[in-house]
Amino acid sequence: MNKTSFKLTWTGEKTPLEALGDALGEVLWPPAGAVSLSKDDATVEDGASAWRLDAYFEDMPDMEAVETIAAEHQVRDAELEELPDIDWVAHSLEGLGVVRCGRFVLYGVHDADKLPNEADDIPIRIDANQAFGTGHHPTTAGCLTLLDRFAGWAPKSILDLGCGSAVLAIAAAKLWGREILASDIDETSVEIAAENAALNEVGDRLKMVTAAGFDHDDIKAAAPFDFIFANILAGPLAELAPDMADHVAKNGRIMLAGLMTEQEESVVSAYEAAGFRMINRLDQATWPVLLFVKNAD
Repeated sequence: MNKTSFKLTWTGEKTPLEALGDALGEVLWPPAGAVSLSKDDATVEDGASAWRLDAYFEDMPDMEAVETIAAEHQVRDAELEELPDIDWVAHSLEGLGVVRCGRFVLYGVHDADKLPNEADDIPIRIDANQAFGTGHHPTTAGCLTLLDRFAGWAPKSILDLGCGSAVLAIAAAKLWGREILASDIDETSVEIAAENAALNEVGDRLKMVTAAGFDHDDIKAAAPFDFIFANILAGPLAELAPDMADHVAKNGRIMLAGLMTEQEESVVSAYEAAGFRMINRLDQATWPVLLFVKNAD
């Protein structure tokens, strides 16, 4: 069910607005759910075309933090608007374009005619909806980029924990041709994940369940897993470290995302204490992606 959401709007020159849009998704916490940049009918002082930046938030944003970030990019005078009963994600994500992450190419139905169609491409259709994970946020894109780097490895049992729109589960199903178990705490996300799996013709390979963490009979029955995605938040990631160790096979791997750079040390410490060793890291300015292996001992 939709609820009141919020939109911040700035109008001005393209370059600072474009930089601000990136910062609202990569630096601000909690980040903007989505941003869109488009030409505006207004004009700037020199008569050039003005641009409009819209940033959408599910909850009231921290205006002090927003204004600080905006000022750093020399952008001011935001207009705040409440948006009751609107699917704010779908409204804002339409037309965001094709996203390439290694061989993975994410697109919405409105961009199907823009696919590059390279021989090794793995297309994934994710239309705008209420579930997190379109590939536009650095956490999702980073997971796909890192996944592409070790595609030659073929795990047999795979879990996408906190799957959102199931981008990562779909990518794994297409890459490895395996059956994937995907879970999310939100029932709407699970429903959308199933729809996305069908859209990408991997519905027969993905099984979706509603669960908090590992608390589901199907997850317990399928464990131990050779590979687990967990693109959630730093706090839950750290808390799940012991449970993660209980549900991953020896020498199994886990990919963690959703943490910010300043939260990385605490997350790494939690997983090292639980018997994991970090073996790869995708270095991004704000949102690193970590790959661990479970020690055999």
